[in-house]
Amino acid sequence: MIGSAGHLFNVRICISIMGIVGNAFLIVCVTQTKFTRVKTFELFLLGLAVANLEDILVVNVYDIITIQSSSIGSNILLCRFLKFLTVFGEITSILFTVLISIFRYQKLRDAGKRVNLPIYLDSIRLAWMVSGACVMLSILLSVPIFTISLQGRVENGTRNIGCPPDFFQCSKTYCPVPNGIFKYLFIILCNLLPLIIVTVTGCLIVVVLLNQRKTVTPVVSVSGSSQLGRKSRGGLRHQRSTIAVLAAMGLFQVDWTLYLIFQLTFSPADLPYWGEMEFFISTSYTSISPYVYGIGNNLFSLKNLMKR
Repeated sequence: MIGSAGHLFNVRICISIMGIVGNAFLIVCVTQTKFTRVKTFELFLLGLAVANLEDILVVNVYDIITIQSSSIGSNILLCRFLKFLTVFGEITSILFTVLISIFRYQKLRDAGKRVNLPIYLDSIRLAWMVSGACVMLSILLSVPIFTISLQGRVENGTRNIGCPPDFFQCSKTYCPVPNGIFKYLFIILCNLLPLIIVTVTGCLIVVVLLNQRKTVTPVVSVSGSSQLGRKSRGGLRHQRSTIAVLAAMGLFQVDWTLYLIFQLTFSPADLPYWGEMEFFISTSYTSISPYVYGIGNNLFSLKNLMKR
């Protein structure tokens, strides 16, 4: 049992380090561009990376507090604050993923008819406003952490359980009404609805790509070959970026589908390694996605960094 816990802890450390390095590297790559030249997609990637990095760091700190709750569990305010930051990071990461999926679909939809005409989200001012709205919404959805009960049921009544490993402090046999309301509102608004949006936009992006492949490329003259070459290289970069977005969306779907199943099926009393399993499921996307976006968008390349 102790050996298994040690192996899980080592894997956890590796995933955390990988996520911290990947998100920090993505932030550096994006911020090296002057903010006056940052595009909407890069802004959304920056917001996603910052949210991922915050989530990974706070989750690890919170779980350390949870492990040592017998000695410092009386600091309820610290528990609530760390739980608030954990929820805030998760929701912000989810919302920026939704923004990225919607933005990429809008860019692909009717691209042949629009040619180089921008879409609404191409406006960097509007992109900043939408990003700010996502952050504010994440804060509002995280505030109930300060109102839910931190009481756990025991055989002879209730007791204070300090920093509980269960995110919602609920079990199958007992769940305070505010906790239950917040749990299912959180699942519907922050997990299920974004999962549906990302799945639908992902399917629509695939449909658009399949329709584009059916389009016959016209024959051009030799004088226009250099211009065609530039366009084809740009098209290949855009296609690679879109594939990266689709791969990250697929990872998001698998990750949060497992998270939903996990939250709705099990409770801390059922599994001895509840905290570790929840960590691996909820952190896999935040740790792997920066590499998918960075490599697919040619941000994680030595040539690109030297240019910057």
